[in-house]
Amino acid sequence: MLCSVRTISALVLGGLVLVAAPIGGAYAQNSAPEQKQPEQKSPEEQAKEEAQRRSVEEYAEAAKLPGNAGLPECVWSGRRITMLLWRDDIDTARRHMELYERFGCPTEHLKIAFRCLVRQGNIDSKSPERLSERVHACWVNPDAAQAPAAAPAAQ
Repeated sequence: MLCSVRTISALVLGGLVLVAAPIGGAYAQNSAPEQKQPEQKSPEEQAKEEAQRRSVEEYAEAAKLPGNAGLPECVWSGRRITMLLWRDDIDTARRHMELYERFGCPTEHLKIAFRCLVRQGNIDSKSPERLSERVHACWVNPDAAQAPAAAPAAQ
């Protein structure tokens, strides 16, 4: 009787080992880290990331300016004041000037950046250029040459 109990126990144990082996192997395969497919981002997310990257690059570019004109708070407020002046919103620009000056930002740089913007003239409505891009270009390089005007037709 003892022999038959041992035999039955050995058979049951062997059966369990055979049943558990494929399950354990499958478990081991599933527990391995899955390789993730690259996420497909929506166009809105891509545009948002591009805008953030561009903004970081713009501030890094402006940081090279001498003095306080390259400080992020001066760049941010100065560009907004320049755009407000361009749009003839003098009262709002004046209120922003108080903040600009409180940060210790150079008013001279603001003047020459606005002068650069005015010298370039109106933005063509058919042009892909935006006011904010032109203002930033004038902010980081106010001595830039005037935007090239269309050459007159030779007659």
